[in-house]
Amino acid sequence: MDESLRAVADPTRRAILRLVRDGELPAGEIAMHFPSISRPAVSQHLRVLTDAGLVDVRPQGNRRLYRWRREGLRDAAAFVDELWSDRLARLKAAAEREEWPERGRAARAHERSSKKERRR
Repeated sequence: MDESLRAVADPTRRAILRLVRDGELPAGEIAMHFPSISRPAVSQHLRVLTDAGLVDVRPQGNRRLYRWRREGLRDAAAFVDELWSDRLARLKAAAEREEWPERGRAARAHERSSKKERRR
């Protein structure tokens, strides 16, 4: 899980994952989406993603096709879900036992005018 989280910490790698999430793309086509990055640098990003188990690579002739591995982020997603579930449960518990502060001035003014109306 640590390796996959480190891999997706980089914005270029996240962009690569978005490119390959819907199907296979050759490395050269992936690199074309990053004109400010050298092809060797894109290849290094692809290697990090592959080593982290986030993409699969398949040779086809002299090309290498990359595609997203859905299960690659399963452990990381479960970890994040667990964190959020725990935090939300604690927030809910705190909100339920919290005594809410006195309502604002507008609400108090409305209550006073309602009382005056009832007295008439």
